[in-house]
Amino acid sequence: MQSINLIELNDENLKIEGGYCLRSKPTSNGYINKSNWLGEQIESGLKYMKLMENKKQAGFIEYTASESSSRVVYADNYLVIHCLWVNIPGKGYGTMLINKCIEDAEKQNKYGVVVVTNQDTSWTPSKDIFLKNGFSLVQEAPYGFELLVYKLNDAPSPFFPNDWDKRLEDSDELIIYRTNQCPFVEIATENVIEGASKLGIQVKIVNMENRKELMKLSPTPYGIFGVTYKGELVTFHRITVHSVIKRLKAFTNQGTLLP
Repeated sequence: MQSINLIELNDENLKIEGGYCLRSKPTSNGYINKSNWLGEQIESGLKYMKLMENKKQAGFIEYTASESSSRVVYADNYLVIHCLWVNIPGKGYGTMLINKCIEDAEKQNKYGVVVVTNQDTSWTPSKDIFLKNGFSLVQEAPYGFELLVYKLNDAPSPFFPNDWDKRLEDSDELIIYRTNQCPFVEIATENVIEGASKLGIQVKIVNMENRKELMKLSPTPYGIFGVTYKGELVTFHRITVHSVIKRLKAFTNQGTLLP
C-alpha cells in the first residue's frame, strides 16, 4: 500500500531529516551552509515541507513571509515560495504542496502567495503548475523573470523593483552576489572562481547577510546568486567552468551575453 505524508522541518528534526537538495553530499560546504541557514530561518517562520512516498523523498516546498524572503520582490503581507520540486510527476504532488502553502496563507491572514519563475533555468520553479493552480502573471523583469500571484482577497499586487540597470552600473569588477539559501550556490561560486582564475580575473564576493542587503544589491529578482562583470549580468544560476570562461571572454572583448 502506498504511503504519502508531509514532514515539516523544525528545530528538533532538522539534523535527522535534512534538506532535499544536495542530500547525497551532506558533508559538503553547500549542504552545511543551507542547513545552518534553514535553522535560522525556521526560527523566523520559514516553512520547509518534504513530501514522502513510501518513506522516500518525492518532493519539497520552501516558503516564508515576504518580509524575510530571499526573492527580490515587494509583496507586503504575502507568503513567498522559494522552491518547489517534485521528482515523481503525474501524481498531483506539486499541487498538493502548493495547496499547503495557500492553506498556511489563509491561516496567517495573508493577502496570498507569490512566486518568482524563469523558464530559462531549473533554478526557479516552472510557472506552468502555478498557472494551473489559479496563479496569475502580474509582472515581468529582465532576464526572463516573471512574478506570479495567488490572491486571497482584493489586495495590492506585489511588484518588482525597477532599477535593474542601475544595479549593474558599478560592476566593472567581477562580483559574485550570494546567500546561503541554496546549497548549490557554493558549487556555482567555485565554478566562477575557477573560470575567472584561468583568465587572470580577480573575483569579489559579496555575501548578502540579510533581506535589506539583498533587496538593494541583487542584480536579479532571484536574489540568492548573481554574477556581474563590466556592467553586464554573467549569470544568476550555476554554469560550468567552460561556460564561465566563454562568457567572460565575450565581455572582455565587448561582446554580448551568451545563451
